[in-house]
Order: sequence, then C-alpha cells, then structure tokens
Amino acid sequence: MKEKERVKTAIPEFASREQEAEFWDTHDFGDYWEETEAVDVKFAKNLTENLTVRLSTSALALLRREANEKGVGPSTLARMWIVEHLRRTRAPANQQET
Repeated sequence: MKEKERVKTAIPEFASREQEAEFWDTHDFGDYWEETEAVDVKFAKNLTENLTVRLSTSALALLRREANEKGVGPSTLARMWIVEHLRRTRAPANQQET
C-alpha cells in the first residue's frame, strides 16, 4: 500500500486568532514547514526584579480571596498595594490624606 499523499496548500490569511487556532487544530504544521522562514530573535533582559515575601497561611488566603474578588492575581494585588503605599508616603506632606 502506498502512503496517502497529502495535499499541500498555502497557509491562509486569518481574520482572527480564533480562526487561526481552529485551522491549526485541524492541520499539521509539518505540511507547511517549507512555507516558513527562519528569523533572528533577540530577547531583552528582564526589566523587572523579583521580591519574595513570606506570608502566613491565613494572610495568603485573605490576599488570594481579595485578589479573586478584584479579578486579579494575588501577586498583582500585592504589587498594586505596595506601589500605592510608596506613592502615598513619598507625596509631599501637604498632599497626603489625613
């Protein structure tokens, strides 16, 4: 038996990411390999730094709950709070809230 020959076509233009995702869910990228080009990729250095903060189990649970209510992750909420606090404490004394 001969292996079934695959019909190769050009990669179509997609109107949306969803349309493209549906296409690749039903097509083998290997069939289109020759249509691709190698590209040079440069990665920027990590422009942020990390800080590890240890919290009690109960404090972390509260942080997670509040973050969930706000629709953000716990680290995002903690970062927002820290930045907000730093801005408030660095503001001129006459502009600080009482």
